[in-house]
Amino acid sequence: MLKELGFYRGINLGGWLSQCDYSKERMDRFIQEKDIETIASWGLDHVRIPVDYNVLENEDGTYREDGFGRIEWALGLCRSNGLRAVIDLHKTAGFSFDVGEKEAGFFESEKYQERFYRLWEQLARHFGRYGGEVALELLNEVTEKRFIDTWNRIVAQCVRRIRVYAPNCPILVGSYYNNAAEAVPDLDAPADDLVVYNFHCYDPLPFTHQGAPWVHHMDVSRPLTFEEANLPDGYFTQRFAPALEKAREEGTELYCGEYGVIDRARPEDAVKWFRQIHDTFEAYGISRAAWSYKQMDFGISDARMDGVRKELIHLL
Repeated sequence: MLKELGFYRGINLGGWLSQCDYSKERMDRFIQEKDIETIASWGLDHVRIPVDYNVLENEDGTYREDGFGRIEWALGLCRSNGLRAVIDLHKTAGFSFDVGEKEAGFFESEKYQERFYRLWEQLARHFGRYGGEVALELLNEVTEKRFIDTWNRIVAQCVRRIRVYAPNCPILVGSYYNNAAEAVPDLDAPADDLVVYNFHCYDPLPFTHQGAPWVHHMDVSRPLTFEEANLPDGYFTQRFAPALEKAREEGTELYCGEYGVIDRARPEDAVKWFRQIHDTFEAYGISRAAWSYKQMDFGISDARMDGVRKELIHLL
């Protein structure tokens, strides 16, 4: 279903409307028309647009038309370049995957949850007219397993409220442990035929996040080669197996919304990792969006990837 709708091989626009300083200069300049044209020229079919709630809402919960306007601008460019788009709510009032954001209370607060539903209703009102050209990702990377029962309830309510305004948009739902494939089985059955299970993959972390200063106990002494990561044959098949089985049981599909290799790894080694995960995606027909198009420690368009990019974009 996702492949037929044009959501099979994509890339993230990380750092534009999320995980940034939110300055007007950043949001005006970080992604431009030429970037969308470049992505289309790579042969990809969609972009994933992470957006934080404070780009769309004021502190009192009223809406910022400039924020919605930026998404509208991006969707227009996507349409003119033959691309689809995923709107990913990367942070909501009361929750972020990043504890440094100091968002808390979402899973315990009916007030925060109602605000979440209303924001999604507003997004559905604005963009539901795009139908199958736009997918809606409810929330990025639920962190803890203890949230799963509440999260399943929130998902069911949110899908019902979105469908009033956006009956034809695919909806992506991830699980705990930061959208881990192993946590997908604890999601409830999809509410309808357009709800798809979402997961992320940065396995094995010592390779994909080598030297990352935000990961505790990470060895930063020297680059880790792909051979030293020692991935056995079938590694990603084994990692994805719980999610694949759950999707089969429920008659839905999988979407890998993030995967990639940090810029501290050698580009040649990154290509080897992308080749192995790409072969698994292809074997099981898994739709995906690589992290990330530009900068954000994972940028595929960055100059350091010039020597391998031609090969790499065929492995996305």
